[in-house]
Amino acid sequence: MGSQLTNFVNKKNGFDYLWNGKEWPKHAPLLFPAIGRSNKDSYLVDEQPFDMPQHGFAADENFEVIQKSDSAVVFELKSNSETQLMYPFDFSLKVRYQLLSTGLSVSFKVTNLSSKTMPFALGSHPAFNLPIATDQGSFEDYYLEFAGNQDRLQAYEIVMKPFPYRTGKLELLPTQNKHQIKLSRQLFANGLRIIANQDITEVKLGSTKTNQRISLKLKDFRNVCLWTKEDQPLPFLCIEPFNGLPDVYGEPIDWMKKDGNLFLKPAQSKLMQYEIIFD
Repeated sequence: MGSQLTNFVNKKNGFDYLWNGKEWPKHAPLLFPAIGRSNKDSYLVDEQPFDMPQHGFAADENFEVIQKSDSAVVFELKSNSETQLMYPFDFSLKVRYQLLSTGLSVSFKVTNLSSKTMPFALGSHPAFNLPIATDQGSFEDYYLEFAGNQDRLQAYEIVMKPFPYRTGKLELLPTQNKHQIKLSRQLFANGLRIIANQDITEVKLGSTKTNQRISLKLKDFRNVCLWTKEDQPLPFLCIEPFNGLPDVYGEPIDWMKKDGNLFLKPAQSKLMQYEIIFD
């Protein structure tokens, strides 16, 4: 369902890097054509309202396997009568998983099959087990290191209403230096943390308790989101490449004016890729 990764196992030690707990019954869902919540779970196209669930609908759709080999697989979702009720555009969405010697390449190709400009957002939501491949350490022993040219790390301020929305403001993140954040439960008191810096090229998840690390090379994604369950101290962290943003809290907005959206002209395609590296 939804072309979602469910497991990524290290054959040497049997460790599954992806979360599979029942407390959050997902693993690495695909976010399309929306990211986060739309105000009143809806938006406007040509002044007409359309319902849109959190993170869009792609994660709940059946994709077709269109290509497969020993090291790669390609899934495709095409618009249909049900998606048209939520999203009045014709599209093709292809997802490709390619094994690497040290990890996984994840790529997406979105094609506008409509006769009008198509707005959309796209993100990936992998949840990584903590600690990584060891019984040593805990969630709070881990840190995130960001590669890029940023002088300081900022996040979009989030307000719970009761679900998370942006306020439209930015806030500084508590860094150990310009590029590093120590994980804590308090960091996620209001849920997700969407990094506002758009020049980040890589995010590394590591710990002083182990040499095992996970790196995400963001490549074609402008933002990265961090999330874990704010109401339960569960042992996982989501590191999410984003091209798109949840709404600023308020009334439903015109989809063509939604912050962070991408746009494709008729017959135009866009390719987006990121890599997960296990050190």
